Formats: sequence, C-alpha cells, structure tokens
Amino acid sequence: MKRLLSIEFQKLWSNRSSRILILSYFILLSFIALLASVNFKIIGIDFRLADQGIFNFPYIWHFNTFIAAWLKIFLALVIVSMMSNEYTYGTLKQNLIDGLSKEEFIISKLLTVILFTVASTLFIFIMSLILGYNFSSYTEASIVFSEMEYLGGYFLKLLAFFSFCLFAGILVKRSAFAIGFIILWQIVELIAWWALRWFIIKDGPTTDSVINFFPLMSMFQLVKEPFSKFETYRAVETMNSGVVTEKFYGIHWYEAAIVIFWTFAFIYLSYRILKKRDL
Repeated sequence: MKRLLSIEFQKLWSNRSSRILILSYFILLSFIALLASVNFKIIGIDFRLADQGIFNFPYIWHFNTFIAAWLKIFLALVIVSMMSNEYTYGTLKQNLIDGLSKEEFIISKLLTVILFTVASTLFIFIMSLILGYNFSSYTEASIVFSEMEYLGGYFLKLLAFFSFCLFAGILVKRSAFAIGFIILWQIVELIAWWALRWFIIKDGPTTDSVINFFPLMSMFQLVKEPFSKFETYRAVETMNSGVVTEKFYGIHWYEAAIVIFWTFAFIYLSYRILKKRDL
C-alpha cells in the first residue's frame, strides 16, 4: 500500500499542473476562514460574517461542509488528469511492464482518491474547530460535537464524486473529453429532473425522491443547503416563533446507502474497463 501511494505521489508532484491545483484547492478552502475576519461595508454599514452566527456550533459543520464541497472540482481535475496522463505519457503500460498488475494499478488510484478525501475532510474538521472556538457563542462539548454527521456526509460525497471522476478518466482517456463527459452527465441528470418534474411525474416531492437515485444528484443531496436552516437558527435565537420549517436537513441512512452504492459501482466499472482494455 505504501509503495503504491509513493508511486502515485511521485507522479502527481512531478506534474506542475497537479501541484498547482492541489495547492489551490487547500488555499481556497482556507478562504472560508479568511472571510470570517473580513469587515464588509454595505450602504455605510460595517459587518463581519462571523458576527452573523454562521460559525456557531453545531451549525458550522453543516455550513462549512456544504461550501467546501463546491471546491471539489479542483481535486476532480487532478484525478481526471492523473488518469489521462497515464495514457498520454505511456506510464500505465510501463508500470504494467515493470510488474504492476491491473488490480494494483486500480488500488493505487483508489488509495489516492481516499487520501484526497481524508485530507480534505480532516482539513475541514480542523478549520471548523478553529473557527468555531473563535467565533461561536456555544463552546460546550455536547454542542460542539453534535451534528457531526455532516462531516461523514462530506467524506462520502467527495469519495463518490472522485470515484466518478476516476471512472470518467479511465473511460474517456483524455482529460478535456473526460471533463466534458462529467459536465454532460450533469446536464443529462438536470434534463431528466426537468422531464420528470413537468412532463412525466408532475409532482415535486416524488420527482425529488426519484432523481435522488441518480449518481450526481444523490451526491449533491447528501449535504443539503444550509441557508434556510440558518434562518431557523436565527429565529430561535431571537425568540421569533413565527418561523417554522418542516424540512429535514440531516442525512437519511438510505441517502448514504445510495451514494455508497454508486461509489462501489464506479470503482468496479473502472476496474472492468481497465481489465478488458487492450493497452
């Protein structure tokens, strides 16, 4: 395992574009912390985002994981280019000639995907703790470490999406076309939602239930939008009982199960394609 990771790390770090994308990803994640200390001036009024309560425990776990998930495209580009470079520079064939089996090759890529996911989740965990303890109104341990399921959802979301990117990179070979394939898949799912919502099922909640079985949609819905939840929190803090919400913001077990299914499906399909392909 250590040998396989070492091989992949050498490939990634020797590639200038990959280095820039990886560093850019973690730098942009750090901008979440930077926003906390910036004073914004709108219509002559100064305010800081941190003072609005967005970094209060336990809400910070939901907010940070949702925002950070949008930046996963940087590591997605690294994973796609990681695969395309194997074909472009012939390193895949050379690795196989040198004695690396196709199973070990897939495992090495999967280990890289897991490493990216763990590193990103750990980074968000540490950053959220620092921001929370600096700006949260509530620092009791029972509050701080509640609603931690959002970190688990974030981990699953990234692992599934990166597995999908690995599948796209192996299937299409060229990074530009693989990225185009990912974008096209997203468009197809959006068109499917539109067709189901307005022409086939014609019911919003039922359509949402059906579309959540689609791979990218299931990943997106794993960590739901936190903004309307924030309005509820603020209403509770100000004792405003006029705001009521019935929306569930947590993670259902079956939502996690769907994402796990797609993760294994993409990894298996990646292996099958590589196994059957004449290199």
